[in-house]
Amino acid sequence: MATDLIARFIQLWVKYYLEFPKKFSEFYFSLSRPILDILHLVFNVLFDIVLGVIMIVSVFYLLLLIYSYITKKQEEKSLKTKYTPFVTIQIPTYNELAAIKCAKKCLKFDYPKDKYEIIIGDDSSKKRVSEKIDGFASKHPELIKVTRRGSNIGFKPGNLNHMLKFTKGEFIVIFDSDFLPKKDFLKRIIAPFKNNDSLGVVQARWNIKNFSQNLVSILGGAVSATFHFIVMPSMVRKQGTSFLCGSAEVIRKKALEEVGGWKNGALTEDIECSFRILKKGYKIKYLEDLSCDCETPFRPKDLYKQQMRWAYGVISAFKEHLVSSLLSSKINIKSKIGVMIMLSGYSFSFLLMCLFVLGILSFMTGTPGPIQWTKLISEFSKTTFFTFGFTLTSIIALIKSNHTKYIFHLIIASLSIGMVVTYYVNVGIFKAIFNRSMNWFMIEKAGNKI
Repeated sequence: MATDLIARFIQLWVKYYLEFPKKFSEFYFSLSRPILDILHLVFNVLFDIVLGVIMIVSVFYLLLLIYSYITKKQEEKSLKTKYTPFVTIQIPTYNELAAIKCAKKCLKFDYPKDKYEIIIGDDSSKKRVSEKIDGFASKHPELIKVTRRGSNIGFKPGNLNHMLKFTKGEFIVIFDSDFLPKKDFLKRIIAPFKNNDSLGVVQARWNIKNFSQNLVSILGGAVSATFHFIVMPSMVRKQGTSFLCGSAEVIRKKALEEVGGWKNGALTEDIECSFRILKKGYKIKYLEDLSCDCETPFRPKDLYKQQMRWAYGVISAFKEHLVSSLLSSKINIKSKIGVMIMLSGYSFSFLLMCLFVLGILSFMTGTPGPIQWTKLISEFSKTTFFTFGFTLTSIIALIKSNHTKYIFHLIIASLSIGMVVTYYVNVGIFKAIFNRSMNWFMIEKAGNKI
């Protein structure tokens, strides 16, 4: 019986998969020219419609860019105040020695040493890594403690929820292991909470320290720069709201407990939690001038996986919370616009994929003949022009982040590695839409080399 089932499965697989190219070819060439002409017209019309929508999104990003220039930065709360509530610093880690470097930076904070603690949440499966973390923590028993679960169930948010059980602080500062805060970071990120009970979260800007490592890091760094130098500042200045970014952030413990903690297994626990924080009536603030050094992927496969995971996590969070957020009476209209701004970046990747597919279908159904180079160049120029707002936004982000000399490298990276990134982003989007599972994975970090 089992042998028959296996044989039947192989037969069906051969029929529907191995013979598909042949069947498609037979179907394609069986179509008459009038039918192909109709399909060609339909694909051309759809191509122009998608291109028009892309132009709208592009103009939108251009407006964000202009707005970020004509508006003033929000001033940081005065640091002269003696506001020093007790804070717990959480560093979730999994087989990452970089967590030790992060903790060393936290030990140097110019914040009263009796007013903060450091928890390293070690989910490591490598005994060597755990031994080094324990050795480091044993030298600072008054400030550092290590928590372990014995597994990595629930990924990073599962680790954060476990650390929450041991957290004494009124506020929780979270760093991914590759983040290296400056000594005034804690004092500055806590200051906005003084006399502001409605504030639930404060997020700092990311500064990519390995930006110039190679084309992969330049592209990854440009994505981060666009978000942190254009999108987030525009959101917080216009809409008065922001989102958690997953690291270099502080969250009020009371607010986190009120929304039920972190969602176990979420691949972007930051965005998912941001929705629940906002719906609870708390505010999220972004500090443009407070930055924290960190890394971006420098290997192609790591960048692909990172962007795919982010796309999956963000779209999953939007599926779960978008409608309820837009209907929530506790989120004002400006903040709701901010929510839609967050979604626009992934809509752009999806539209680019649609444009590519429709372009191929239009070419396949066109009248056979020599390639019309003039038309090809014209169409390419039109597409480039209509996406100019998004491209210019990325270029200006590089200028704002003091990486002007890498603009040409960014263009090369976008036209090569960027094409593959777009594919993986769309894989993440579609997996989220159709509820397909996706695992969490490690990304190689230079900071792990000690």
